[in-house]
Amino acid sequence: MSSTAEPATSRPERTWLVSEHLDDVLGRLRPLDPIELRLLEAQGCVLVEDVTVPVALPPFDNSSMDGYAVRVADVAAASEEFPAVLTVIGDIAAGSGDLPRVGPGEAARIMTGAPLPPGAEAVVPVEWTDGGSGGGPASGMLAHSAAPEGAGGEVRVHRPAAARAHVRARGSDVGAGELALRAGTVLGAPQISLLAAIGRATVRVRPRPRVVVLSTGSELVPPGEPLGPGQIYDSNSFALAAAARDAGAIAYRVGAVTDDAATLRATIEDQLIRADLLVTSGGVSVGAYDVVKEALTGLGDDADGVRFRKLAMQPGKPQGFGFVGEGGRDRAPLLALPGNPVSAYVSFELFVRPAIRTLMGVEPVHRTVVSAVCPEGVASSLPGRRQYLRGRYDADENAVTPIGGSGSHLVKALAHANALIVLPEETTSLEPGGTVDVVLLD
Repeated sequence: MSSTAEPATSRPERTWLVSEHLDDVLGRLRPLDPIELRLLEAQGCVLVEDVTVPVALPPFDNSSMDGYAVRVADVAAASEEFPAVLTVIGDIAAGSGDLPRVGPGEAARIMTGAPLPPGAEAVVPVEWTDGGSGGGPASGMLAHSAAPEGAGGEVRVHRPAAARAHVRARGSDVGAGELALRAGTVLGAPQISLLAAIGRATVRVRPRPRVVVLSTGSELVPPGEPLGPGQIYDSNSFALAAAARDAGAIAYRVGAVTDDAATLRATIEDQLIRADLLVTSGGVSVGAYDVVKEALTGLGDDADGVRFRKLAMQPGKPQGFGFVGEGGRDRAPLLALPGNPVSAYVSFELFVRPAIRTLMGVEPVHRTVVSAVCPEGVASSLPGRRQYLRGRYDADENAVTPIGGSGSHLVKALAHANALIVLPEETTSLEPGGTVDVVLLD
């Protein structure tokens, strides 16, 4: 008996679980190589080394107030009725290097941040004095350029000051040799401030990934231009570029590419020079004009070129992943997402965001997931697929409410959602008051 083998093209395509596809994506990515960057260029990047403090911060005792540097004994008995009268020997401004010595019965006018002069033990705020005017309590100091005589004469102090009052001690912020920032820290404004304060001009980090976002579809028109028959505005490239920035990447949005395989292939090849990751939307299903599959065939090595697969999820069933380029610096991973706006965004949150965070080498890779009550329940869910519904999560009540329908084109509902409600593959409905996993999007 003879038999004929079934052609490979007629065999049923395997359906991947969400976890399988995610593991395949993250398992083939590695964090970007570290580089040395100047401070502002390093904003949003991840430290790859511990940073220690070379010198104490602050590096010297300094005043925390505008006022007068004094000896404690000279103002111990000061009061409104019997002020201490001190001789003003000069000014000490921030940045002063040549400091006068404060002796018995003397005071030096001192500004915030200025070094405490020798002999002085405390700072009396200017509001506790007459400011050298000979009158009542002062509300502030006149500018030195307008009243240089304020650096001399006498000052009346109306209140006593304890030792070290209004003095910021050397090393009170951080001492020399102490750990300033640990490896793995994401550099925001406060961290950059600390690095600058301890004298670091550059820092070694993993750079923010450069993510190139492309939409495909001849029907797409940029916002702001008139629509022709059968056309719609391109929202995906804006949404995905914004989401990439939110994840920590540097995003480059490329205008929508028409449904032409050669044009799409040329566009991708042109973008490789500036891409650590490419993200496309649209053209990954089974239609006659889904050109992404056609365009990407042959762009990568046989072993790791882009592969397209069906996932057991709703929305976002068709997905693609692999590497494009000839190798070296021009070789980059590519994630091909479906074209419906909700499908594209959900796919980004599940697969692209973790990929970006993996390239950055930063934790957490995934969004926070919590268990919450769903008071309204869900009437039906497709069996065999993991469903992701848009929802509004109330942290105070630990409750989530579905928003809008399940259609993958309903952008308005997505704009008002702050969470994704996750219904597992085996769940076909959820009773009111049931508990579900919720992916937080804020």
